[in-house]
Amino acid sequence: MPIAYSTLGVPRLPLAEASRLAAEHGWDGLELRCAEGESVHPAMTAAERRAAARTLSAHGLVPLALASYTGVAAPGPDEPVVRALRAGLRLAADLGAAGLRVFPRGGDGPIAEATERAARRLAAVAPEAERLGVRALVETHDSHRGGRAVARILDRVAHPAVGALWDLLHTHLAGETPAESWAALGPHLGHVQVKDVAGPEDLTPLPLGTGILPIADCLRLLPAGAWVCWEYEAPWHPGAAPLPPLLAAGARFLGAA
Repeated sequence: MPIAYSTLGVPRLPLAEASRLAAEHGWDGLELRCAEGESVHPAMTAAERRAAARTLSAHGLVPLALASYTGVAAPGPDEPVVRALRAGLRLAADLGAAGLRVFPRGGDGPIAEATERAARRLAAVAPEAERLGVRALVETHDSHRGGRAVARILDRVAHPAVGALWDLLHTHLAGETPAESWAALGPHLGHVQVKDVAGPEDLTPLPLGTGILPIADCLRLLPAGAWVCWEYEAPWHPGAAPLPPLLAAGARFLGAA
């Protein structure tokens, strides 16, 4: 089982340092947070993109996915969302990433309407994604927290370049068992994000295996070769322990699960 960690857990750390940590502590790849102020960001120049790809290659790492913040189900016109999707797909391709993480962000209106918006926008970019060799991966999150909700979007698109990113925390909070989430997402799966927390009322990130999430039950369902990524949500929880000292134990935990 190849493993990656998300650079969300090391905010503003230079990519070379995040890559060194991964290589030295037994990780096979990185999920690259794409945000202003990070080493990977939407406005990267062509030279910066080439340099980032060289850095990852020099450390023997796979850029698993570009973690964008585009909300594919967001209320409003389609054009800005489609434009953001296309820009994200091109950046992912330039970095050598096989996936582009997107959120639903369907808002407070009827979920059926949000589902249709997301499907329409993803279908519009699916041919370009396929040409670029990048899959748009809809994360189980916010308005579509459960695997079955995300699967309804993907079933409408029905294109191999559009898939799912299974965030175990959110499917658990949605009341799904790992088996139920896998049944919905398995045919569409890009990769899995794992993490651990003390409980629904305290989402401060913890070392893997020390909280309440059914990580082992999830991993047992995955086929050989499925990628698993540790997303340690450090920016939202400033009281959390720093991630770098936890990386070696995290890799060992996932290797033994």
